Amino acid sequence: MIVKALHMKGLKSEHAYTAAFASIGLSVASWFGSMKAESAGTSRADRWGIFVGEWAPTFFALGLALANYERDHQALHSAEH
Repeated sequence: MIVKALHMKGLKSEHAYTAAFASIGLSVASWFGSMKAESAGTSRADRWGIFVGEWAPTFFALGLALANYERDHQALHSAEH
């Protein structure tokens, strides 16, 4: 299971949620940066912003999966002791 493997590597739900919010900020920053740095106009900036913005739902879903795993893992260990 991927979620278990990520949890065992030390990734926590808070890390995934932080990455999700950071990707939202990065999406806005990349949009503004593209508008200023490139002469391609709004369409190029929109593509950059959307590309980076698509990461956020993935990180939020991963955070939710990890939170569920952490909750279940903690409940299992609490029941054992």
